[in-house]
Amino acid sequence: MTGSARIAFAGWGWRYPERSEWAVRGVDLVVEPGERVAVVGPSGAGKSTLLRAVAAVLPDEPDATDDTAAEVEGTLLVDGADPRDARGRVGLVMQDPEAHTVMSRIGDDVAFGCENTGVPRDETWERVRSALEVVGLDLPLDRSTAELSGGQRQRLALAGVLAMRPGALVLDEPCANLDPAGVEQVHDAVRALLEATGATLLVVEHRIGTWLDLVDRLVLLEPGGGVVADGAPAAVLAEHGDALTAAGVWVPGAEPARGSARTGRDSPDDIVRLDPVLPRTVLLEAVGLGTARGRGRGGRRVGTGIDLAVRGGSVTAVTGPNGVGKSTLGLTLAGLLRPADGVLRATPALAGQAGPSPHAWTSRALAARVGTVFQDPEHQFVARTVRDELAAGPRALGQDDVDGRVGELLDAFRLAPLADADPFTLSGGEQRRLAIAAVVAARPPVVVLDEPTSGQDRATWESVVRHLGALADAGTAIVAITHDRDLVRALDADEVVLTATGAAPAPIGGAR
Repeated sequence: MTGSARIAFAGWGWRYPERSEWAVRGVDLVVEPGERVAVVGPSGAGKSTLLRAVAAVLPDEPDATDDTAAEVEGTLLVDGADPRDARGRVGLVMQDPEAHTVMSRIGDDVAFGCENTGVPRDETWERVRSALEVVGLDLPLDRSTAELSGGQRQRLALAGVLAMRPGALVLDEPCANLDPAGVEQVHDAVRALLEATGATLLVVEHRIGTWLDLVDRLVLLEPGGGVVADGAPAAVLAEHGDALTAAGVWVPGAEPARGSARTGRDSPDDIVRLDPVLPRTVLLEAVGLGTARGRGRGGRRVGTGIDLAVRGGSVTAVTGPNGVGKSTLGLTLAGLLRPADGVLRATPALAGQAGPSPHAWTSRALAARVGTVFQDPEHQFVARTVRDELAAGPRALGQDDVDGRVGELLDAFRLAPLADADPFTLSGGEQRRLAIAAVVAARPPVVVLDEPTSGQDRATWESVVRHLGALADAGTAIVAITHDRDLVRALDADEVVLTATGAAPAPIGGAR
């Protein structure tokens, strides 16, 4: 079958295994061939579930004999058929681009889908080169996919979908981890695909401004309540602007003010309280630091000549284009990678008796001093429930009042309704909040976070950023690897901009 696809939901709902609440329910929505639709709503409203259902990649088949299995109601059809019988008609790019990476080399990864759908070899490689050019990933076909940054993986995932030329393109926050240039490239790549093929588009993005010029309709989902608004973007924004804001949608023109998260008011009770001498005291110092992906000095060099100081009570935002080594720098500062060269020194105020080299600390010493949130948070989950995940760190360190702290964090990060859920069944935004809360629970003096606001709606973004601001106001040193200009502004962060040469200019922005 060729041409654009038709997608139709009728009273459709889905409940994940071992979850009492429905992820999404009562959805009535028809997307005609060639339509372009943006789906918005609060974190946890079921937007990602909706897209995965269209692409037939939801886990576990429903089983009426097992009350712990997944449950589905209503109907969902792609071109009049069950989505599982329409494979190849829908191309999906999810929140986590690493989930798409199946081959060790870039060219092979993009070719994978074509090869599995019987596209002739010569045509496959023509499509591979064209797709990579469209998404702006100008790298050798034999480059290892393991060497790509998160943003580069996002473009690789999109290239793989573009090469398959589906009838419907389904995008789950495809720009969440991209720098501004990458966002523009993906936006323009999607536009080019739509103009060339007429494919149907379903896109989920909390920051809808990126897609307003491409979509015909804006659909608002309510948790467990189905579609509550559907129409032309301008009309929905005008009529439902307050409801969209209340639902956590980033309505254009409502950016936070500089320093709005550093007021010190309404600080959560569970934030770390350091000795008064520590605020503005240097805890970590990098001089001529070189970083490398892989095995320390034997890995592939991605950063050189980096000078910076991480101070108690400060927020340092590490920014710059995708692929320049921001995540690698974060892992090095966190003691999880050995410096390639130069010096990374923990001062006595942080190290105590552990010694000056974070990469040489024991896991227990490191956990007590530096907390880390990975770009892919599910890689660090160790427990079977959200509640136990929050308790794992403090209990391992022998800290007191773990249950009370866990309860406060469940409320502060809007995770209380999910306390007994399996962390791996949460949405991408919920998983990220859980990872941040789990690190905060152990009360380390330094917290390093990689894209901490990715996948957050406006309301959950504010709860995360205000908590980080309160931590900094109380003396914790925050290092955020980010493309989020709103986060930099709201936390009044000292900004370190990495360049293609790996150098870090002197911090700029609001020093406190």
